[in-house]
Amino acid sequence: MKVAIIGLAKGGKTTIFNTLTKGNAEVTAYSSSLHPNIGIAKVPDTRLLDLTEIFHPKKSTPAEVNYVDTGASLKAVSNKGEITGEILNYLTTADALLQVVRTFEDKNIVHSEGNIDAERDISTMDLELAFSDLTIIERRLNKIDSALKKAKVTERDSYLKEQNLLNRIKKDLENDIPIRQQAFDQHELKTIQHYQFLTIKPMMIILNIGETQLAQSTTLENEIKESYHQFAVVAICGKLEMELSQLDNSSAREFRDTMGLTEPALNRVINSSYSLLGLFSFFTTGADEVKAWTIPSNTIAPQAASKIHSDIERGFIRAEVISYTDFKRCGNMSEARKRGVLRTEGKNYIVQDGDIINFLFNV
Repeated sequence: MKVAIIGLAKGGKTTIFNTLTKGNAEVTAYSSSLHPNIGIAKVPDTRLLDLTEIFHPKKSTPAEVNYVDTGASLKAVSNKGEITGEILNYLTTADALLQVVRTFEDKNIVHSEGNIDAERDISTMDLELAFSDLTIIERRLNKIDSALKKAKVTERDSYLKEQNLLNRIKKDLENDIPIRQQAFDQHELKTIQHYQFLTIKPMMIILNIGETQLAQSTTLENEIKESYHQFAVVAICGKLEMELSQLDNSSAREFRDTMGLTEPALNRVINSSYSLLGLFSFFTTGADEVKAWTIPSNTIAPQAASKIHSDIERGFIRAEVISYTDFKRCGNMSEARKRGVLRTEGKNYIVQDGDIINFLFNV
């Protein structure tokens, strides 16, 4: 999973990036850099830890999330509303956008808009993303107009359908409806897949709160969810969590207990990200490696196998499957076979969260 971190200047994007990746990218009041920070977060999963304890493999590999801190505000790197270059490449290839919204007060870091207003800042970012999409649409519509003047009769229908679709998307964008909230049939979705639209991306909001706001975190989250119910929303104290992310697990846990923090920020953000995107993990086990693999819901067995290697998908025969819960209850595969909970599934089997799978294939 790839997530691009965006937000207005002086909101704490790089602080959140360091928190999630345990990185040490330089944190400044404002950066105009066009070269993003890139880092990886290991997905915490107690099931993987349990399986590692049981199988004692040479290697244990968690799922990963790639985070990109875009550094500069999108407005700062845009050209007449169009986001260009390296930043655009990272944004368009991301599975989701993570928008950092400042709610903390700091007299030493003056907000770019002069005062703190989370809903205003979210609306401002929505506009920046929509402007980029509208620029793309205008450019494509101009090309279609030119093409229609020269098009053969057999080509006109395709151009006209695309033109109508883009005009409809444009109208909704101008009425403050992002593409992710617009309705499309399967053919229309296929048509717009190759465009570099940004408001089609699933969006997660991180409210970057101050330490004095920790007790209000749930209230702040609910307030934003009421206005932006289509977004996943998590409130975390970026400065505090960045400091905790640099400590060893034991020290960080002890400090969290004293502060009344029940869960690391990374866990909350990743869980919300997985839920937003409809993702989960299945596991492969063995003496060499125990590994977690991330897939979307409704993935059938051969498609899940392709995450490991395309040859396994191509030569798929069947899959030996047991749920993590059943395996824990049995303790080992031999007992699972005796109890009949280790089952054989075919190519139409829809993989479930926590499945432990051994793929059988022949190429």
